[in-house]
Amino acid sequence: MTSTPAGDGARLPFTDTPLPGLDPAWSRTLPVPSTAGVEPVPGRTRSWHVLDNADVIARSGATPQGIVLAVHGNPTWSYLWRDVLRAAAQAERPWRVVAVDQLDMGFSERTGLFRRLEDRVTDLGDLTRALGVDTAGLPVVTLAHDWGGLISQGWAQEHPGIHAGTVMTNTAVHHDDAEAIPSALRLALNKAVHGPVTTGSTAFIDTTLALCDPAPSAAVKRAYKAPYTSKERREGVAHFVADIPAPPEHPSHAAYERIAGRMSAREVPTLLLWGTGDPVFQQRYLEDLMRRAPHADVHRYEGAKHLLTEARDIATPILAWLDEQFGPAEAVVESHRERRARGRAAFVPFFAELDARRHDDTPAVVDMGPVTGTVDGTAPELSIERSVSWAQLSSSVDRLAVALLRTGVRPGDRVNLMVPPGSQLTTLIYACLRIGAVIVVADQGLGRKGLTRALRGSSPQWFVGIRKALVGARALGWPGRRIAAESMDPVSKKLLGVEHTVPELMDSVTAVRPGEIPDVDPDAEAAVLFTSGSTGPAKGVVYTHRQMAGMRDTIRDTYGLRAGTGLVAGFAPFALLGPALGAASVTPDMDVTSPKTLTAQALAQATMAIEASAVFASPAAIENVLATADELSHDERDALARVGLMLSAGAPIPEALLVRLQELMPAAELHTPYGMTEALPLTDVSLDVIRAAREDAQRGVDGAGRGVCVGTPVEGAQLGVLPLRADGSVSEEIVTTPGVTGEIVARAPHAKDHYDRLWITERESDLTPGWHRTGDVGHFDARERLWYEGRLAHVITMAQGPVSSVAAEHAAQRVPGVGRAAVVGVGPVGSQSAVAVIETVPAAKKPSVAPAELSERVRGTVAFATGLPVSAVLVLPEQPTDIRHNSKIDRTALSDWAEQALATGKLRDL
Repeated sequence: MTSTPAGDGARLPFTDTPLPGLDPAWSRTLPVPSTAGVEPVPGRTRSWHVLDNADVIARSGATPQGIVLAVHGNPTWSYLWRDVLRAAAQAERPWRVVAVDQLDMGFSERTGLFRRLEDRVTDLGDLTRALGVDTAGLPVVTLAHDWGGLISQGWAQEHPGIHAGTVMTNTAVHHDDAEAIPSALRLALNKAVHGPVTTGSTAFIDTTLALCDPAPSAAVKRAYKAPYTSKERREGVAHFVADIPAPPEHPSHAAYERIAGRMSAREVPTLLLWGTGDPVFQQRYLEDLMRRAPHADVHRYEGAKHLLTEARDIATPILAWLDEQFGPAEAVVESHRERRARGRAAFVPFFAELDARRHDDTPAVVDMGPVTGTVDGTAPELSIERSVSWAQLSSSVDRLAVALLRTGVRPGDRVNLMVPPGSQLTTLIYACLRIGAVIVVADQGLGRKGLTRALRGSSPQWFVGIRKALVGARALGWPGRRIAAESMDPVSKKLLGVEHTVPELMDSVTAVRPGEIPDVDPDAEAAVLFTSGSTGPAKGVVYTHRQMAGMRDTIRDTYGLRAGTGLVAGFAPFALLGPALGAASVTPDMDVTSPKTLTAQALAQATMAIEASAVFASPAAIENVLATADELSHDERDALARVGLMLSAGAPIPEALLVRLQELMPAAELHTPYGMTEALPLTDVSLDVIRAAREDAQRGVDGAGRGVCVGTPVEGAQLGVLPLRADGSVSEEIVTTPGVTGEIVARAPHAKDHYDRLWITERESDLTPGWHRTGDVGHFDARERLWYEGRLAHVITMAQGPVSSVAAEHAAQRVPGVGRAAVVGVGPVGSQSAVAVIETVPAAKKPSVAPAELSERVRGTVAFATGLPVSAVLVLPEQPTDIRHNSKIDRTALSDWAEQALATGKLRDL
């Protein structure tokens, strides 16, 4: 993504059009003898134009590490790679980049011949021979987009001795003949429009340039069109479109099949960078490339379209990847998998308790029915829809595991489970884990758009869902072969594309033969769990079987959850842990996609169903439990009073809320572990510790205060911070010095393996070798307790230095009449102002500036408690929060909203 001003630009001798971001020193024209079969006279010389940074690197006195051969597609030219050329020349370890203009394209010669795929592969070989690339003695990495992918792969297969790596972005090497080609290409191939849109006008070029978000500047668009100023100069564009070799009878089909078939024969380092919003090179083409190069590093740019290079900075990650793959031996960093391989403990499968309790007839999973009150206020009769014993659960898991294997589900296959928490979901989860299938947990709490994005990105091969989910899958194009969770009539099965139903699968297996279920690989993928999406698009977090077992062991050892414990899972992610812990589990009657629908009565009824001693619930669920506690009967209150452990994760909980919860559950130890989808838990803190920490803050104990105390690391976890710099960035040295605020880093046996198809995100989170960078900020106190201060992305960079927001928000929430509060930065980085955005009690009907008296009290309270000057106080009826937790406030959206409101004086709905 070029940063060159739109109106600035070099000019080349053969065009008057300014070319922003292009260095004239790169431009080179050279004669090349052509050996392509299309040439009427073998060896005829053709004039090529390339952009080559070799001379720039030589003038700097540096030596290139290798050569990047960058090949454009249709209808672009070498200008596409200008940012890579510059970054590669300026890198500490530079790379020579040769960006070609293919013949009949860009500023290379117009030959007047129809050059097909095989000719273009030959052309590229002619050029690299003439440039000395073939004999330079340096590794060559191909970089390609669009048509360049197929052509560069053809070249690579003919130059195996020097081809060392592959980088591709939004391209394809194969198309499944059973599927239609993308509609935009079908239209361009139509005889009635082919000529008018490719040569008769710039329509095809204009359409391509429109496939970019954000749109390129007008100057950049003109630069792309500069070589294509006439019908004759656009002939190559038409030929490229006409040479799409999808049908078997096409003249280029054999060459295309040969190149695609050979791609997987040689395993070279591969990086795939992909714009997910591309209507031409869609997700299916990325999946095809991943099948051919399963070792590839992949990064999906959510929302980016076809011209990824114009919308995102790909030069930086490409250079970082080249350094990792081809840097000097002493610079090669040990991979995260190699680090985690050291010192591993003995592996006990996640599902081991099912085997241990195979003959136990006590309840393992209880499904609750709707909870309804009674006229006289007595406790309603328990409404239990189903109770499954350990023996039944173990048998069902084995039978379903075998049925899935016989159906075609294989170890490593991804299986999306769109089934509500309960005994059936539990059976499905453990059956998949048992055979080494990878469960994809993308719950409805992500919302329709977020769920669609997550499922398309993770590409499960199988989709198991209830009818409602199957209807959604059909309508929204969710991937995966369909299995219905419930029985279904033949017509419905056909309409919804259902191949099997779970009841049919269960009935198909009457006995499990010894050895029929394979052992799982401890270090194979086990699950893809999605983050809440509260800080951007939800990310897929991949866990191996070993890491899943580590999570189980950490929770068991931290909270003493032993076999026989009764567990109420009021927070969906914890529902899968019960059987692994040997704990009988029950999910209350609630909408698990909306935690705040959990009522006190539903929680009490679930507790009574299994005489539960432990409860897991989210902060939003707890708030609604307390709000509906008056509806409890004597027996229900008594059941909650006997709970011994209450855990809440997902967001920090104010002490006042915990105090109220303690009154409802007087016997319970109240714990609020700190962690994230990437590693849960990392620390543990109880109400007693929170009280002690507050008292220490009042006494001035070093580091106590300025945030939420989240306690000390759990067994096996290590934490530290990377101190904040004045500009809000972080330093590289990990410290635990009391009072020093920085980004929290962590490592633990149960931390994630990697982010799914997000190579750049994974690399950023792993920049501190051996540690996961959480994106949270906090500090330690003198008693080694961690205090959470918010997200790194939400740090306010004021003139006096960086300021985290959580302490100020908690101070604002102590003001009578204030509900939830968020303090965000407004203005340019380094000179931001702090703005408080609050909910009021009772809730406001529309956005507004806070009344003067309330505003003054908020400002005064925050200034007294934290010293932070608040420049404005704005009111919203309701804070924007994530769907899953109903508690994580989207401060980025609030910051943008507040900035616009203050700039325009118009407070729109958010």
